[in-house]
Amino acid sequence: MLPTSARQLLVHAGETPAAAKRRPGFEIVFRRRPGGDGLRQHTIAETVSCTGTALYSGDPVHLTLSPAPAGSGVVFVRSDRNDRPEILAHPGVVQTSGPGMTLSDVGASVGAVEHLFAALFGLGIDNLRVEVDGPELPVMDGSAAPFVFLLRSAGILAQRAPRPVLRIRRPIEVRDGARFARIEPARSFRVEYAVEFEHPAIRRQEYRVDGFDSALFEREISAARSFGFLRDVSSLWNTGKVRGGSLDNTVVLDDTGVVNRDGLRWSDEFVRHKVLDLFGDLALLGVAIQGRIRVERGGQALHRRLTAAIAATPRAWRIGAPDAGAPRGIALSPAPA
Repeated sequence: MLPTSARQLLVHAGETPAAAKRRPGFEIVFRRRPGGDGLRQHTIAETVSCTGTALYSGDPVHLTLSPAPAGSGVVFVRSDRNDRPEILAHPGVVQTSGPGMTLSDVGASVGAVEHLFAALFGLGIDNLRVEVDGPELPVMDGSAAPFVFLLRSAGILAQRAPRPVLRIRRPIEVRDGARFARIEPARSFRVEYAVEFEHPAIRRQEYRVDGFDSALFEREISAARSFGFLRDVSSLWNTGKVRGGSLDNTVVLDDTGVVNRDGLRWSDEFVRHKVLDLFGDLALLGVAIQGRIRVERGGQALHRRLTAAIAATPRAWRIGAPDAGAPRGIALSPAPA
């Protein structure tokens, strides 16, 4: 969790978004075009719901997303329990083991939240109340695109409070052999990501984000799906550990290619999904980020370590107000081979 000094910059408005919409200085923003107001915090304009299937249990799940006041962050509510426990999302409540991202606090947990967080990061949504009637979010199609659609359907509300920016001043790096994740100073948000698998459909893939824009995230990254290898996925299916898993929500590879009848959405969908997962982990910091991130052969465990290292190393960054004059690129493109 970010230190108090950082979180103090988050303004607690103390009023509901519905009331806020009737006050001067608030507006509903549908950020469908490049650009948008990145200087203020955002929530959604209306409550929206959906029903889907949990990846691990296979049970039906009902999910409700509601507006939240500025400065409140993302709060999960277990609506299936009588005590309705609430979990405030931050790096300190992330379980360090197991697949996917699970938040655990106040005697409750909620898992499979990474794709919702990626959608929040990509659309610049800071404050949200999430009610779920089980221990997992629905898997949807294995990407963030259905959550983007849900959030877009609700409308995006710009709030009065400024959006704090975490500016990297010194490099922070975590390593695991040849694998590493590093963030260093830069004038804008940049990502350089590489994956490498000994598989003919993947091999080495690289992706680069130069600056950031919600419309480009939605078009180029949000629909990249989770993937796995048939030898591993079959074992999980047969042992009942992913009862909700199917070819409708996972890209599955056998020894030579992709099993899914419809194939890939992009030839480099694998690295795009890794970038999507990275965004989901970064969203836990609760601030905009100004820095260059490099990841080599990454994964969620490495992302979690980097996010935790950022939160635990305040001397390496400073929190400031948004700078309207700072360069904000909108180029998002694959890196050259």
